[in-house]
Amino acid sequence: MKTDDLIAALSADLAPVPRRAVGRTLAIGLAAGVTISGALMLMWLGLRPDLMPAMATGMFWMKLAYALSIAALGFVLVDRLARPDDDGGAWRWLIFAPLAVMIAMGLYRYFSAPETARMALVMGDSWRVCARNILLLAAPALVGAFWSLRALAPTRLALAGAAAGTLAGAAGTFVYAFHCTESAAPFVAVWYTLGIGAVSLLGALLGRLLLRW
Repeated sequence: MKTDDLIAALSADLAPVPRRAVGRTLAIGLAAGVTISGALMLMWLGLRPDLMPAMATGMFWMKLAYALSIAALGFVLVDRLARPDDDGGAWRWLIFAPLAVMIAMGLYRYFSAPETARMALVMGDSWRVCARNILLLAAPALVGAFWSLRALAPTRLALAGAAAGTLAGAAGTFVYAFHCTESAAPFVAVWYTLGIGAVSLLGALLGRLLLRW
């Protein structure tokens, strides 16, 4: 059989991949991971005791908005990097926009407070465990994101892994926010971001090893 005939035979029954197939695969893996993360948070840490009063405050929703905005941008970035012909484009930089906003809010709150209160705004009462808890709660979401990527075709492995880690870290942060009683913008800007960054770094390291195909 000639080469042209072989190619024609192999491609004869090909059908176009559904337009949203990549996003659907990512959503399935992420949803499974976040569900496990939520269950882990409830069994291990529990909901904050003042959740209902806290939900009436703007700072509670600020934390959720920070996590969700990074997660949303991270999802789009992973969706693009899951394809062999895409480098993420402008989404690689847009994902830093929520961080810039949070840093600006944190700096404003820090410098508008009396000097004697500034350290407490940054450290809070849980700085020792915040980033660690986010990392642990993000682990199931990271597994789900990597499971999805393994079924797809990323070629920029470290970058795709870092994006998956950022997405998972933001998802873990969202879950953790329902336990954490800290609400100061400087605290969120430092320790929540460190938690997300740790998961992103872990994703980049694992991407080189686990996303090869």
